[in-house]
Amino acid sequence: MIQPWFQQAKLGIFLHWGIYSVRGVPESWSFFRGQISYSDYLAQCAGFTARRFDPDAWAALFREAGARYAVLTAKHHDGFALWDTKVSDLSAPCRTPAARDLIGPYCDALRREGLHVGLYFSHADWSHPDYPTLFPPGGGPKTHPNRFAYPARKSNPARWAKFLAFHRAQLRELCTEFDPELLWFDGDWERSADQWKMAELRDELQAWRPGVVVNSRMGHYGDYATPEQGLPIHAPAGPWEFCMTVNDSWGYQVGDNNHKPLRQIIRVFAECIGMGGNLLLDVGPKADGSITKPQADRLRGLGAWIRRNEEAVYPTTAGLPHGHFLGASTLSQDRTLLYLFLFDQPLGEVCVKGIRNTVKSATLLGSGRALAHRKSGGANWLNIPGALWIRTPPRLPDPNCNIIRLELDGSLDLYQGSGGAIQSN
Repeated sequence: MIQPWFQQAKLGIFLHWGIYSVRGVPESWSFFRGQISYSDYLAQCAGFTARRFDPDAWAALFREAGARYAVLTAKHHDGFALWDTKVSDLSAPCRTPAARDLIGPYCDALRREGLHVGLYFSHADWSHPDYPTLFPPGGGPKTHPNRFAYPARKSNPARWAKFLAFHRAQLRELCTEFDPELLWFDGDWERSADQWKMAELRDELQAWRPGVVVNSRMGHYGDYATPEQGLPIHAPAGPWEFCMTVNDSWGYQVGDNNHKPLRQIIRVFAECIGMGGNLLLDVGPKADGSITKPQADRLRGLGAWIRRNEEAVYPTTAGLPHGHFLGASTLSQDRTLLYLFLFDQPLGEVCVKGIRNTVKSATLLGSGRALAHRKSGGANWLNIPGALWIRTPPRLPDPNCNIIRLELDGSLDLYQGSGGAIQSN
């Protein structure tokens, strides 16, 4: 059930935090693919201290970044839980020096900052003994050989039913104990939607936490799409969110210093909101709960840029379709203000095509500097507009992204035709 807050959120912070941050190995996949033994992977529990975990500092940082929500990995594919689950002892309270629930303080801190609470939960559980007991439809040991995901010989439906009961029990705990506004699912690909009983789960989630928003990794029973790492060329149908890491890794990896430049992050954010989506920007806290300086600096830098240009971000809708302007754009909700995002210094005038409206003013957002503008060409008597040309200063002030604010004489009236011969002048 998509909620209005989600479609105006624009920015969320994704947090991959678990025992994998102790040695800085890939979350769950490192043992699944044999990069590390399962026993060595679990041995990281001994180093997961959360000693510097300060949920209020996290929440303040996310608010400073301009985010409206955050999503924390309550449980990844490895089955390790950050809360005191009653149906397993593979958890931070039971197996680690942290020795406490980490989800509740996170939720409380977000709410104190006015942020919406999201929790990530993997359907897959590569540690649970009853999980690798069922092949997907048409599958068998030759096509699905991984021992963490599938049985060695044949399916055991009775044991799979036991796993589903465990799966539901953990989700019920998260919904009733922490009251999340969003559940971010993952790990559904190893079984069919019927095997997961996703339609039934959808109804259960709404009963446990009415109005909760769920993402698309529910076998088509979710509320919004979640493309990741590769920015869409065209917006997915319906509500959506693009998931991207600040460096190359979801969780903390000590050797990964390939952090994206702030300018690149701002550009991706602008392109997401320009297509009507959100950006879910991922950071990986260390085992002690601290967020590294390079990642925190990028969050603060993004937030500073958003504050300078907030009018073009909140509240807005998707901007111009492809082809009208060479860059991202957004529209005010009443469609009378158009915001053009400039990622580079124009070599000449900025061109916008297809606007039938009279442009009442063009200004540089932030400074309020008026920009000269004119329309050239077109055939008004046939309702075909000329191109709008806007002159910008020879040196734009923001090294990351500047925004032109166009005030129109009414709701945006856009020509999207293919042109044609003009037979009457």
